[in-house]
This record gives sequence, structure tokens and C-alpha cells, in this order.
Amino acid sequence: MPSGYRLVSYADGGGAPKAGVLIGERVVPASTLLKDANGVDTSSVLGLLRSWDSAHAALHAATQKVKPNDGVAVAQVKLLAPILYPGALFCAGANYWDHLEEMAEIAKRTTGKAPSMTKAPEPWFFMKTCAGSIIGPDTPARLPSFSKQVDWEAELGVVIGRPTRNISEKNAFDVVAGYLIVNDLSARDLMKREGTPFIYDWVGQKCFEDAAPMGPWFTPAAYIADPNDMPIKLWVNGVLKQNSNTSRMVHGIAEQVAYLSRHFTLNPGDVIATGTPAGVGMPRGEFLKVGDEVRIEVGGCGQLINKMVAG
Repeated sequence: MPSGYRLVSYADGGGAPKAGVLIGERVVPASTLLKDANGVDTSSVLGLLRSWDSAHAALHAATQKVKPNDGVAVAQVKLLAPILYPGALFCAGANYWDHLEEMAEIAKRTTGKAPSMTKAPEPWFFMKTCAGSIIGPDTPARLPSFSKQVDWEAELGVVIGRPTRNISEKNAFDVVAGYLIVNDLSARDLMKREGTPFIYDWVGQKCFEDAAPMGPWFTPAAYIADPNDMPIKLWVNGVLKQNSNTSRMVHGIAEQVAYLSRHFTLNPGDVIATGTPAGVGMPRGEFLKVGDEVRIEVGGCGQLINKMVAG
């Protein structure tokens, strides 16, 4: 485990979600570590994020005093999605140069024209449902019965730590609390809807039960050396499919945060999935099936594993 702590949501003995602090291989309840932190909601990771500046400082200090046998081994707890649940899950589309290249022919067939390979003035976003779609690590992901072409998309998720409106790119990282892994599962056969002038069906292809595996934990920004240089990889059944780096984004993290904040207030706990690199299944005609295991690793953010089951 790298330096510092990680935040997790986990099920207690009765199955209720609790906020935990992962230190090495041990999980300590946040309420135990911050029992003297006035005004900090320790009942959930979202509660901690709502007081992030003071919560992080208190957690960082408290973890220095944790004994090796405090808490419980992480292998013995059931991890849930780290944030239950974000107020919003924004997703950047077509935001890696290598992914743009691999999807160019598909975009041409869908819209009738080839996409521009020059950088647009602003990033482009869609949204996914939160409580309806987010699941945690090692949780079976149900493939929707209405799709036969569910694809994988490994993404770095950026988590907001302060109410944010009209922030500049220069200051955008000041409001980033940390990072986690998102798998933007996509029903490719529902990408285009016939009989409508709008062409793309963003709800149909992106929003369904278990469409957004997330986890395994939340890594504070203080423990990530350079978010613009993080390796991102995805395997299906042990076969490497995606192998890239956040440095290959079209619009960087700061651009995305600044753009969204011009339109509305970003709130603590909101997640921005920053796009996926090349290596998705659609260009090769490969799609997920029952029994497949998807594993994603992003530098400093751990490993997210989910097995596909029938929905």
C-alpha cells in the first residue's frame, strides 16, 4: 500500500454501510479515528467529503497514531462503492486521443461523417445515474437483458471536495479531494436510436443497473504525485485490453472541473469520470458475457474487480 490512508465504505455486521479508513491492510472506522473532530460527519464517506478540508487534516494526523492491530483486516470486510452516493456522476466523452482514433470509423458509420481529430474548445459530457447504477468492488455486475453488446471502459474518477462555482483551470486542483476507479459499462447496441433526430441515446446506452462499478476505495489527492501522469489498465479474463495513461487525455482534469463549474455548482462528493482510453471492445466486436471478469488498475487507486452475471 502506498503512503497515506484511503477511505472505504464497508458493510458492518448488520449489513449497514459505514465509513472506514484503510491504513496499510487494516480498516479502522472513521468514527473511531475522528471521535473528537467537532462538526465532521463520520457516518459516511460522503459526510467526510462535505467537511473535507478539516476531515482530511484530522484523518492524516490520526492515522499516524494507529497501531498495527487496530481495526480489522481489509480482506475480512465487505467493501462497498466508496461514495454512497455521489450527488452527480459526470462522464467525459471521447476524451483520450487513442480512443478517438479507434472509434473514428464507428462514429462515421453512426453519424455519416468522420469525427474531427483536432482538440475541441471545451470537453463534452453526459451523465450516469448514481444510486441506480453504482456498485462496489467484487460485486457481481448484472448484464442488462435488453443488450447483447455491453462494453468495458476503464476511467479515472475525480472527486470534488468543496462547493465549486466558476473556478479557473489554474485553481481547479484546489477543489479536487481525490480519486477512484470507475468502469463506465456501455450498452453499445443502444448507442443509436432509430426514428429520432437526436441519433445518440445516452440514457439507453449508459444508464442501467450496475452500469457504473466504482472503487475499491477513495485515494486523497495528497497521496497522488501527478494526476496527469497515472497509468490506467483493464483486463478481461486476465487478457490486457486497455493500457494507457491519463497524460493522453484530450481535455485534462483541470479543464473538465473548470468547464463543469461554469455551468453549475459542483458539490462535495460529485464524481467526474474523465474518459476512457483505447482498448474498448466495440471496434473489435468484443463484448462482455456472463462469467467474464473485468479488472481495472489506476496508479495509486487500487484494483477494481467485477464479475459479469445475468441480469
